[in-house]
Amino acid sequence: MKDKVKDAYESSKNIYDDVLTQSNIFSRLYIKLFWNGTDDNVIAKKVLSYIPNDFNGDLLDVPVGTAVFTNNKWISLNNAHITCLDYSQDMLEQAKIRLNGQKHIQCIQGDVGNLQMDDETFDIVLSMNGFHAFPDKIKAFQETWRVLKPGGDFIACFYIKGKSKRTDWLVKNVLSKKGWFTPLFQTEEELRDILEKFYQIIDIHVDGSMVYFHCRKR
Repeated sequence: MKDKVKDAYESSKNIYDDVLTQSNIFSRLYIKLFWNGTDDNVIAKKVLSYIPNDFNGDLLDVPVGTAVFTNNKWISLNNAHITCLDYSQDMLEQAKIRLNGQKHIQCIQGDVGNLQMDDETFDIVLSMNGFHAFPDKIKAFQETWRVLKPGGDFIACFYIKGKSKRTDWLVKNVLSKKGWFTPLFQTEEELRDILEKFYQIIDIHVDGSMVYFHCRKR
């Protein structure tokens, strides 16, 4: 399953950014028809707004993807220590180009289900558009929680089921079969139950079939 996901994202490297950023008419039409017009650019700005502009701690970005939404923010946080991790080496190479060799940013290949970091390493863990692709989501929740310091922030956005029949059909019959998304998926209620087991001060929002949230480790 992991290789299927890896192959899917590497095969889509030439359209990945266009779809997320809606940079052409075809990607905008796709988002309008299948995602109810949800704008990933807007969600990305809201997610990144949870991170202070003067943040100077340790941050894990998993998966970094191509850093299409995060590169400007990460480069500006030059007093922070940022680790960008992705399972796809190809995605990671594209992120490295965008991040331009900044000394405070480290790019590494790895698996969110088996992170190579020690317990309680990071002040912030960010996961943008990742959990709907992770094969073992419960393990990913456990690992991102494990490497987060007490009082640290977990910030994320991803697809949830049960909000749009058209989007759910697309995810089940196209995106999952191609390997871009991986079942099982949570509803909003199921996600809230998971987060409440690990975190406090949960701030959660839903935009179409996308959820974005900020919560704090006990």
